[in-house]
Order: sequence, then structure tokens, then C-alpha cells
Amino acid sequence: MLWACLFLPALPVDVFTRGRSPADDAKPFAVTTGGRTPRIIGTNAAARDAGVHPGQLVSASLAFSPDLVLRERDPGAESAALEAVASWATQFTPAIALTPPNAVLAEIGGSLRLFGGLTALTARLSQGAHDLGYAAQWAFAPTSAAALLFARAQTEREGSELYFPRAWLDALASLPLSLAEADPTAVATLKAAGIAIFGQAFALPRAALARRVGEDFVSLLDRVRGLVPELRPLFVPPPRYSGKLDLPAPVSTADALVFAVNRLVFELAGWLTGRGLGVTEMSLALAHERYVGIATGVSATIASFALAAPAREPAHLIAVLRERLTRVVLPAPVETITLTTVAIAPLAGRNLGLLPGDEAAATVPLLDRLRARLGEAAVTLVMPHPEHRPERAWRETRIEPEKGIAYGVARSSRERRKSMGPVASDSMSIPASHRPVWLLAEPEHLGHRLEAQPWVLRDGPERIESGWWDGADVRRDYFIAENPRGETVWIYRDHRYGIDDGEWFLHGVFA
Repeated sequence: MLWACLFLPALPVDVFTRGRSPADDAKPFAVTTGGRTPRIIGTNAAARDAGVHPGQLVSASLAFSPDLVLRERDPGAESAALEAVASWATQFTPAIALTPPNAVLAEIGGSLRLFGGLTALTARLSQGAHDLGYAAQWAFAPTSAAALLFARAQTEREGSELYFPRAWLDALASLPLSLAEADPTAVATLKAAGIAIFGQAFALPRAALARRVGEDFVSLLDRVRGLVPELRPLFVPPPRYSGKLDLPAPVSTADALVFAVNRLVFELAGWLTGRGLGVTEMSLALAHERYVGIATGVSATIASFALAAPAREPAHLIAVLRERLTRVVLPAPVETITLTTVAIAPLAGRNLGLLPGDEAAATVPLLDRLRARLGEAAVTLVMPHPEHRPERAWRETRIEPEKGIAYGVARSSRERRKSMGPVASDSMSIPASHRPVWLLAEPEHLGHRLEAQPWVLRDGPERIESGWWDGADVRRDYFIAENPRGETVWIYRDHRYGIDDGEWFLHGVFA
């Protein structure tokens, strides 16, 4: 087995700043404890450069940086962010475990071959954490407890983003016991006796150690070394994705929200991939400032949109969302963004190419782009209608993707057939005879053109006589003909007022 630990040392700050664009990172930002005498918990790079550091009083920090932006720590947002990261990681392995307050463990040993080995997989993990907007550190070990210890030790020594010791037992022996998930009283007792690192604890007699610090601590030492199995509860992703992102400062323009929305799209793509699904309909809620919502009566702007087919490629979803945001008019500045899946459907994975570089880039279907840019009602579907009169043999309908699963509940095949019933029955009414691709809006009277130059009748007649019940009756003999220019057209002779009157009309043109 091989465990990877994703450690988020700056999670209290990242939950607020990951929606900021690179240009906004130049502004100093810090998270405080709150209360009567708040202190600084974490800062961004700009605040650190200005002299603000964790543990400092907020009053002293404002003396160093008067334009410092402050937010009170939000444990609920941190917990939700940790679960969102775990949901994203399910695309690499189903064996995910949460380790609050700021770590996610993943068993990746069974996934190495699928993703091209450890080097390729770690590159994807690192890039993915960056796309999500988190300052992440990765550590690897044969046991989850050891991977967590290496990640915590790496933070203290300010090492690189990746840490995978080959002689992991020797590296483990040098780590301080204070990093362990153990009773602080047991760690303090051993420290008073001069036992401060794991190697020293490993060398102690087990029976004597258990009498002094308890069986739980001895069991921890065994789990860290892999002598006994670890029983960590596995994380189960939610049945529906709902990602929320708090902005560090209110945003007044829809274009400025694109960077923040991208973070949520990468979360959504990982959740979909881990479950083998694609999204067909999404909803984007833009929550406004509280006092503005009370004054205007508009607490949030909702942008809902659907896709023509299930999709989960981040490039596809980002392009559709960007087009949709260009049409959003904000009545007030936005403080929070929430992206939610309304309908999802199974989506099979794409086969890999035989040769390197054969994987095709993700493309955005024209239909999705047009609907996002012009609106849902601007793009419609033309469907056949059970009517013999050609000009009435079609209907314009709204495009409805096959959702398959809504809010995580699968629809039965009977329900799917029922929802598709009208379309299926209409398709049965299509005549067996040939029909032109282009039908004129109004039949064009040919007059004396048939006498000036010869027209060749290729097929016909086909009698269409219908509509006597609604006052728009027709009685026509249709022919497939070739005009003097060599074009194949659809013409008819009108017999509504008798057999002999027979005026000729052009009704359609074949491709």
C-alpha cells in the first residue's frame, strides 16, 4: 500500500483567498481569531511582507499595514472545503479519509499503473491542488499515519511541496512525538522522561511503555510502522455537488467572477469523474451583500443553464460558464458564489490513444456555446409533427437533454420512455417519400416559367389532400423535378378548385 497525504497548512486563509485573482494577491489579507482581543491566525504573502505575522494582535497588525483586509476565521467553511477536496480526490482513488482540521489521506497504491506511475500521478495531484486554489503539501508513506506525520513535519521544516522518503522507517524515527495524533498528556510524560522522538519511543519496552502512557499510545506506534492494520473510516462523497466560495471582497462585475468560478468547476469535475458522471444542468447562485439584499429585496442572482449532453471536462464547463456570465446583470456586489448540480447522468470514460499525444483536446459543442451566449430560449429544436401538410409537419420545441439522474436519483427506463414519448410518436409520422432539405416559407407560383424553358419531372405524383376540418385544406399533386439550371426541386400542382385549373407552385429545394 502507498498512502498520500494532502496537507493544507494555510486552509484558514485559503478558504477566503482562493477566489482572488493573481492581481488581488498583492493586497494584504489576514484571518483573525475574532473575539474581544483578536489575533492573527494566518496571512497571505503581501501581509507577511508588510510585517504581519500569526499571533500578532490585530491592532498591532493594522499599524504595520493600515490597508490590511481582515476576516474572522470560519471553521464551518474550512470543514466544507476539506470535504470538497476529498470529493475532488475521488477521481484518483475511492479510498479517501478525512483528517481534520486540514489534511486528506488517499490510498494511491492501486492507482499508480492507471495514472502512469508515481511521478505522473504526483504531478497531477500537485496541479490539481493548485487549480483548486490551495497551498498544498504532499507526503507519501506505506501507512496513512506515517504519511500524515511526514506532511506535518514537512510544514514545520518548510520543505518542498512533495516528500517521499525512501528509507521511511529511518525518517520516521527522527520525527518528534508532538506531531502524532496522540494524547498530549502521554506525549508530555515521555518528554519529561527525555523521550521526544519516535525512534526513542520505538526502542522502549512495550509493556513498561503501556503502563506509563496507556495502550492507545502503543497502538499508535504500531499503526505508524504498519505492524497492525489502520481502521480509518472512508469518506463517502455527497450524492449531489454543491460548492460554495466566499469572496474576500465584494465583486461588482460579472467578468471578475470568472476566476473564482473556475475554482468550483475544478471541484465539480473531480466529483463527477470520481462517480463516473456528467452534468447536464447546473445552477450558479451569486449572493449579494446582506444590507443590499435587504434594501433591494434581491438576496441572490440565480443563473441556471443546461448542456446538450452530459459533460465533465473542466475546459468545456468553464467555457459555458464564462459565456453565461457575460449575460448576467448584477443588481449589487457579490459576496458568495455557489455552484450546484441540478441534473446529472452517467458518462463513460474516454478511451486513451494508442500513441503518445493521441488524446484529443476538450471541445465545447456549438450548441452549448450558443445556448450559454444567447439564452435557453434562443436555441430550439425542430421536431417532426404528425401532419400531412408539409408546411405544418414540424414543431419548434425547447431542447431537453436526457438528464438521467436528478439530485442523485436514477430515473427508470419507463420514466425515460415516458418523457420521450411525444418525440418518438412524432418521428413515426415522417413520410416514406423523399422530402427536400429546404422548404420555402410560402409556395412560389411558377406562372409561365414552365413554358419558357422545359422542366423535367423525375418522380411523382404524390397526392396530399388534408386539412378540410380547419379551413386550411390542401389538394396537391407533388413532383420531384429538375429545373433548367439542373437543380432538383419539389413542385406541386394545386387542385383545390378542380382538376383542370392545376396551377404549378415551387415548394422546396433538395440539397
